[in-house]
Amino acid sequence: MFVGQILGAKGGKVVSTTAEATIADVARLLRRERIGAVVVTEADRLCGIISERDLARGLADYGAELLEMKVGQLMTSEVVTCTPEDGIDHLMQSMTRGRFRHLPVLQDGRMIGIISIGDVVKHRLEELEAETHQLQDYIAGAV
Repeated sequence: MFVGQILGAKGGKVVSTTAEATIADVARLLRRERIGAVVVTEADRLCGIISERDLARGLADYGAELLEMKVGQLMTSEVVTCTPEDGIDHLMQSMTRGRFRHLPVLQDGRMIGIISIGDVVKHRLEELEAETHQLQDYIAGAV
């Protein structure tokens, strides 16, 4: 399975913010959209990503003043990305090795979606379930 297949089923909606937004704004956005990360863009160009994990670390480091800080002060600016042609196995290895849960999907330098570890696990489980049913059907037909 490839990233493009997951994105085709999930859709290409990407929630974004700017580096000038406050952390309080991002916290509200994460809650409202029920997501774990937001990409940071400037003039339709990916310039970072900020996740719930970043907010938790920021709270530990800065306390309550975190809420008034700008996203640009806390975001991860060296973002690992993927393409629609990347395989799921490669994605899982990247996410595990890098210890991150969200990957923006780029095609020809343009962001077309975002894939989370939850998306990958969901689709992998669906694959395994389909394989199980095929094996059960095969066995039932052979008896």
